[in-house]
Amino acid sequence: MRLLVLATFVVILNETILINAIPRLMDSLRISEQSAQWVSTAFMLTMAAVIPVTGWFLQRVTTRQAYAIAMGVFLTGTALSAVAPSFEVLLAGRIVQAAGTAVMMPLLMTTLMIVVPEHDRGRVMGNVTLAISVAPALGPAVSGLILQVGSWRLLFVVVLPIAAVVTVLGLRKVDNISEPQVSSIDWLSVAVAALGFGGLVYGLSLFGEADGRVGLGIGIVIAGVAAIAVFVIRQLTLQRTGVPLMDLRTLGHRTYGLSLALMSIGFLAMLGSMILLPLYLQNLRGLSPLQTGLLVMPGGLAMGLLGPAVGKVFDRFGSRPLVLPGSIGMVLALGGFTQVSMTMPYWQVLVLHALLMVSLAATFTPVFTLGMGALPPHLYSHGSSMLGTLQQVAAAFGTALVVTVMSARTRHLAADGVAAVPAQLSGMKLAFGVVAALALVTIIFAAKLPRRIASPA
Repeated sequence: MRLLVLATFVVILNETILINAIPRLMDSLRISEQSAQWVSTAFMLTMAAVIPVTGWFLQRVTTRQAYAIAMGVFLTGTALSAVAPSFEVLLAGRIVQAAGTAVMMPLLMTTLMIVVPEHDRGRVMGNVTLAISVAPALGPAVSGLILQVGSWRLLFVVVLPIAAVVTVLGLRKVDNISEPQVSSIDWLSVAVAALGFGGLVYGLSLFGEADGRVGLGIGIVIAGVAAIAVFVIRQLTLQRTGVPLMDLRTLGHRTYGLSLALMSIGFLAMLGSMILLPLYLQNLRGLSPLQTGLLVMPGGLAMGLLGPAVGKVFDRFGSRPLVLPGSIGMVLALGGFTQVSMTMPYWQVLVLHALLMVSLAATFTPVFTLGMGALPPHLYSHGSSMLGTLQQVAAAFGTALVVTVMSARTRHLAADGVAAVPAQLSGMKLAFGVVAALALVTIIFAAKLPRRIASPA
């Protein structure tokens, strides 16, 4: 478990490690904000497309084989990104990286549910939170330190040997916990899911670009929603006649459904704010990547250090003392960010970011443990797959949403004669406001969650 957590931490760290480098990428590769945010969005969407396939993949290979393939693919993508001569090659490298990362998350979760007894899952899940939640939170801080001494390529050059060492250690120590089984997969479901979720986020991202592309964006969003509807119908059919890619019967378990919604909105809020903060601090306030990284590091560290403690509190007292205050804190922090200005003291930015990270730490571990624990064992793989997929879609949706809202508002004000800096600041305030409004829903979901894991039906 420790080796799997370490490997997952290393690969998921890369999900957000380029966020702090977006201003540098825009300048180095001569690309717009909308294009630059795709180095993160494409990573998340690839994970969303690959994670549903991992349930089938993990059944067909041993634990060691899955580990070797996942880390091998990740190392290949990292090396390609490090030497990328253009934005298109960098994007391809990020997609390859994400394909390897997508296998590690379900591998870790499936192993945890098999080898850890129920009474100890809260404590262990608290430690696992370091990988699935804290790694994305620490990404900007780590990249800020690295960017201070070199170009954005150094982000991949530093990760490459670390990932290689973790891979070698894992192959020496990781044991096989299950035997491979022959199983089938519905590739039509895989294709329709990728088109649906990818189309939805890509269409949304076009809203923030030139006016002529808004119509195209609306068309792609509608097509994406239609593809998702086809995917749902296909899964309902396969539940009766075959093996669904995602068993939607997991949604029949109320606690799991509430947990899924709350986790998705939480990831949307986290990634949306993490995209906006470096743009605000570097482009508008003039901070360096190192200064930006140091400013957001306390929040990321607090989230990591609280993970095990949150798990212990959950084991002893249940979810209520954690999830409801966490949801309220998330809304308050995002509401505070709607007041950003050219004179806001940096300590206020630090406090608001720390409040957001601590609130998410109090929320993620109990909600994940409650949701998965509410499912019968034969639905663990489907529950983990659906949760991982929708987390990534929500995160990708969040990054596209905030950049779209900010860009559209900025361009509208600029057309009315407003100066560039006030226009962009207004766009950021509106984007934070939209995310804060979405986060309000989590308070309702948190109030409806049970204190303890219900017995699986």
